[in-house]
Amino acid sequence: MRRFLAALAALAICTVPVAVVTPAHAEDPVVLTIGIGEDIDSANPFTGLSSLAYEIFTLQYPTLTQYASEDFGIVPGLAESWEESPDQKYWTYKLRPGMKWSDGTPLTAEDVAYTFNRIIDGKYEKTNFGSYTESMVRAEALDDVTVRIEVSRPSPVMDHLFVFILPRHIWEGIDGKEVRKYENVGTPDSPTVGSGPFVMVERQPGQFTRLKVNPNWWGGERPIDEVIFKVYNNPDALGQALKSGEIDFAQGLDLGVYESLQGIPEITTVSAQPASYSEIAFNTGAALEDGKPIGDGNPLLKDKALRQALNWAVDRQAIVDKVLGGQGQPGTTIIPPLYTQWHLDPANPYAYDPAKANELLDAAGYPVGEDGIRADAQGNRLSFRLTYRTDDPNSQKSAEFAQSYFKDVGVEINLEGVSEDALYEVVGQGNFDMFEWGWGVEPDPNYMLSTFTCGARSYEEDGTIYANLSDSFYCNPEYDKMFDAQAQETDFATRQEIVKQMQQMLYDDAPYLITYYANGLQAFRNDRFTGWVPQPADNGTLIYQWGSWSFFNVEPVGASGEDATASPGASASPGAASADPSAPASATPATEPESASISGLIVVLIGAAVLVLIVIVAIVMIRRRSAGDDRE
Repeated sequence: MRRFLAALAALAICTVPVAVVTPAHAEDPVVLTIGIGEDIDSANPFTGLSSLAYEIFTLQYPTLTQYASEDFGIVPGLAESWEESPDQKYWTYKLRPGMKWSDGTPLTAEDVAYTFNRIIDGKYEKTNFGSYTESMVRAEALDDVTVRIEVSRPSPVMDHLFVFILPRHIWEGIDGKEVRKYENVGTPDSPTVGSGPFVMVERQPGQFTRLKVNPNWWGGERPIDEVIFKVYNNPDALGQALKSGEIDFAQGLDLGVYESLQGIPEITTVSAQPASYSEIAFNTGAALEDGKPIGDGNPLLKDKALRQALNWAVDRQAIVDKVLGGQGQPGTTIIPPLYTQWHLDPANPYAYDPAKANELLDAAGYPVGEDGIRADAQGNRLSFRLTYRTDDPNSQKSAEFAQSYFKDVGVEINLEGVSEDALYEVVGQGNFDMFEWGWGVEPDPNYMLSTFTCGARSYEEDGTIYANLSDSFYCNPEYDKMFDAQAQETDFATRQEIVKQMQQMLYDDAPYLITYYANGLQAFRNDRFTGWVPQPADNGTLIYQWGSWSFFNVEPVGASGEDATASPGASASPGAASADPSAPASATPATEPESASISGLIVVLIGAAVLVLIVIVAIVMIRRRSAGDDRE
């Protein structure tokens, strides 16, 4: 939250107005404002898939256990302890005693059992969480603080289930059909009900989402009263908002904006190692989970040889250099290098080799036509649609590079831009040839691996097709067998080997062309808030974590008697630089959050008071000068 509360006397004698950050009055809420480039896709945990949606879910609905900030180790969450039975048929979790939901209702083992059983019994509910419950038979509350989950087989993920625990008394009134359209948006009069440090109290789509502190959070009082996620559709406006103090933290910065912030003493920039990847996905043959074909994808992309050739045609390092400005590394496999124990450096890696791509395309039966575009024996040209996301400038840039590289080997690409929300529906219906997008990857590989199984394809219910997690519609029974094997393997070394074999299979079958692992570019006002916690400790991200570590610890500068310092892994650039006067003005929402409007009013009133004081002083001085002239 911006605090421009200055001494009036000091301002009255200044020749240049100065914005001074001072402690707020006790009755003023302390608000942390985070600028972002994209809005949430849904506030419903069973529906939302975007990074921001998961950030907001994590702040409202804690999980049983958490990934530690230091190294992704498993630490307590809602559960204080957990253990597997000697026969490996049950897992028992002991909850923290005395917890409450934000509305004062006791949080008990019944809520936990309800959440898991709803996913076990549901269809739509399995979209985001089915990979965690595949081995579960039933969850049972043994008493208020004890949950026991029966499993049909051993499972390596039962001590780190990234499933948001929901309040039974709220969600049990929303049936399996209603939940598809349930928005779960809080209002000032009717906040969402959660057990995390914050709950949602306001949302203006495309503008902002406001969360307010949960007074019943088991972690106790926090020095932050509200968190506002404010949307900026212009990358330059996001950077300018941080420079001007309109926001306290900027997430997902454009490279040019990121570089413009370096060297400003009040701003710390962070280039965090990525827990994600970006890809160009191919429609390998869109079909429902039962194999029924859907969509209008070009059937030529079912040919693995064609997809492999296209992987050889792209210079990933050039894309990293020119699109990311070197802030990342070329992509290979679906588990990022951040997770060293799981990531595979593939055998026979695709390099930039257009000659090899041409050779493979010739061998696959796609000769070059008179127009320079290849075609198959039936005359079907290698002409494809490539859909990019208009929400992300890097998506369009990457698509344009791919278009150029593919053209060099005789493949025509027609670019189409759509919003992320629209793309999710397009992909789920199978109405595409290729698209550019990306995935955030959990520290455990199970969820990411599950998205390539045959069962993760779209499904039909009551005549309506619903998207699932598979977006390439890849389906390989051998892959599914390996997925099932790793999903019940509790020996780490054995599971690790299976996971790496699966990555190699995907790499060879090429449902994706993984372009890069992009660093997370962030920046914050170090004169406003301190206590940011990276995950992992070595140059990790400060927000958008697998957990909410920064939100547990961040506080206004001076709250603990300490100044803000660069977080571990951050690069605080020395020197000073002024805001670029040619940069576009920051975009403010048409509707401001209530607390932001109040703070703005305070600033206006103070400014008005200062102006009045200056006028009074000026009048007095004029009168004194006039009186002096009369005496002379």
